[in-house]
Amino acid sequence: MALTGRAALLAALGSIPIGILEPGWTGILAVNGSLALACACDFALAAPVRRLGLSRSGDTSTRLGETADVTLTVTNPTSRPLRAHLRDAWPPSSWQPGTEVAGSRHHVTVPAGERRRVTTRLRPTRRGDRQADRVTIRSYGPLGLFSRQGTHQVPWAVRVLPPFTSRKHLPSKLARLRELDGRTSVLTRGEGTEFDSLREYVPGDDTRSIDWRATARQSTVAVRTWRPERDRHILLVLDTGRTSAGRVGDAPRLDASMDAALLLAALASRAGDRVELLAFDRRVRARVQGRAAGDVLPSLVNALATLEPELVETDARGLTATALRTAPRRSLIVLLTTLDTAPVEQGLLPVLPQLTQRHTVLVAAVADPHIARMAQARGNAEAVYEAAAGAQAGTERQRTAEQLRRHGVTVVDETPDDLAPALADAYLALKAAGRL
Repeated sequence: MALTGRAALLAALGSIPIGILEPGWTGILAVNGSLALACACDFALAAPVRRLGLSRSGDTSTRLGETADVTLTVTNPTSRPLRAHLRDAWPPSSWQPGTEVAGSRHHVTVPAGERRRVTTRLRPTRRGDRQADRVTIRSYGPLGLFSRQGTHQVPWAVRVLPPFTSRKHLPSKLARLRELDGRTSVLTRGEGTEFDSLREYVPGDDTRSIDWRATARQSTVAVRTWRPERDRHILLVLDTGRTSAGRVGDAPRLDASMDAALLLAALASRAGDRVELLAFDRRVRARVQGRAAGDVLPSLVNALATLEPELVETDARGLTATALRTAPRRSLIVLLTTLDTAPVEQGLLPVLPQLTQRHTVLVAAVADPHIARMAQARGNAEAVYEAAAGAQAGTERQRTAEQLRRHGVTVVDETPDDLAPALADAYLALKAAGRL
């Protein structure tokens, strides 16, 4: 319970004439006694907070950067009307900075025996699960002099999913995929790895595609046609160690890697390939296996929503062993990690032959565009120093990438905005070359 500002104002205004006309205890008791009696009546007429019924409904998930509406239903089973201010508390990251007060506070009036709904609109700034905190209600009497206050626990959770901003590239990549898959007329003869059909030889065909047994049974030369093999296995491996926590722009490297993984998963599942996910640093942080094509993307998005970088050094041997157990037959392993010299040379390179011996390996890394800008800096002594540091960092990344390529690894090293489409292009190039 609490006095309101209106009660304090009335007490202050009442003390002025008393101080002028009737100073003393009699005047003070007359004013304060009347005010106390009014406050007691107001308190008695205010709806009790503890007897209210509260329940929730609404959105249980949203993408980062979008809104989620959570509806709170307030039921008043008492015989007194409810006039209240309500605060629906959520974690600070549930709103854009500076909008929490306006978003969480509501004024509600509920007649006796009725119910009303109020909607809290969330706009989260971080991925993960956002759990509702307590609901605080301050119930006022008809005079607005005194209030009852109490809290209710009304559980609800909203899962904030990755934004998947790279989905804008999906139509163009699917068009290229249709070309490779033979669903348009621009498919080049002889591409692919899976037998499609026989047809008559025409000048310009690769003689290695001639089917001599079929030719012996007919009067014309027959050649095989091919299409890209379907139902290949693709394992997306996300390195969630300390290097994934490094920020490039406004987001960690891990977020850019997630976005690239989602675009590749959407493209590969449309191509008929089986896509699985493994997130690892010193132990498995997330795993998606055995999903049908239509369930792959929702499962990946849900698994990645709560994934955060861990400030530990990634165990490259453990990652390799886990990847090999997850992919027992020949697969495309896409490792989204860093190209920093020390983690690659000391961790990945010694165990890389175990992966490349059995699988096709593609390494994708997030490049910091600030390094390129540093290398081009000119002007004062500080700019020259930055240019030297940027050039050295760029040279080290190129040397690391070259070491990986010498092991037969395809390397994609792009800025956050370009990583997802570049990774999709690398996948399509491997598919066109028959390396999947």
